[in-house]
Amino acid sequence: MKKVAFTKMHGAGNDFVLIDDRDGMFPVHDHILLSMLASHRTGISCEGVILVQKSNVADFRMEFFNPDGTEADLCGNGARCVAAFAHEIGAVSSAAMTFETRAGLVDAEVSANGNSVKVWMPEPRNRRYGLQVKVGDDVVTGDYVEVGVPHFIVRSANVSSLDVERLGRALRLSDNFAPNGTNVDFAQFNPAHRVVIRTYERGVEAESGACGTGAVATAVVAVETKGLSLPINVRTSEGYTLTVDGDWRHSKTTGFTLTGPVKKVFEGVVDLDSFDTSNEME
Repeated sequence: MKKVAFTKMHGAGNDFVLIDDRDGMFPVHDHILLSMLASHRTGISCEGVILVQKSNVADFRMEFFNPDGTEADLCGNGARCVAAFAHEIGAVSSAAMTFETRAGLVDAEVSANGNSVKVWMPEPRNRRYGLQVKVGDDVVTGDYVEVGVPHFIVRSANVSSLDVERLGRALRLSDNFAPNGTNVDFAQFNPAHRVVIRTYERGVEAESGACGTGAVATAVVAVETKGLSLPINVRTSEGYTLTVDGDWRHSKTTGFTLTGPVKKVFEGVVDLDSFDTSNEME
């Protein structure tokens, strides 16, 4: 039997299963197993599985898997949770650390009480403002920016009234974002320093409780096109607040940080052999 210890955490309502894989024994290529592990009904239930692995270029490596078993380059709230987790298990020797991701190296700092983490995010790139996307007979105008992963930000006067599942799925699968699709953020901008967002997350294929990269991408759009100022407080779907800060240089935002709460929910041990990945009915 292959039994693996795990920790369930959430960052501002974005929940993850974290596993110490510094021995490199976790079956990372079994994507069916990973999706079953993350399942809300038959697994532990989470919006991502995160492994802490050894790294030759940083304190450790963060390997992130979406609930459908696919790999993601980066997750902002996942990065904050993995920093706190790595600090707790002794994978790093101090509260300040650098870790490896598929999107590059990420710096992080855990607060003295361990309840909050700041991460330094990748530079925004591939901005496409005022992008028009056809959805059925309608045209949706939004702004596209990549912050480790792609985001399409749509302005809304009242995000609470939106059908995020329906519209988010249609936009996420639009030919405008082929072949890999995009995350979709519906943003309510409240000058001068506050934004409320709801996110349809690629890989989760549903509305997420929070999205750290989405918070940063939305802040980029808020400052560069909507007249808001840094730092910006971003309220998540679960009611938590993430703070996005950075600098303004040469008419663009840069040097972004993402700060917010992290919390351990529970610890446990899962028997990986108990998952039937054969897809055969008995």
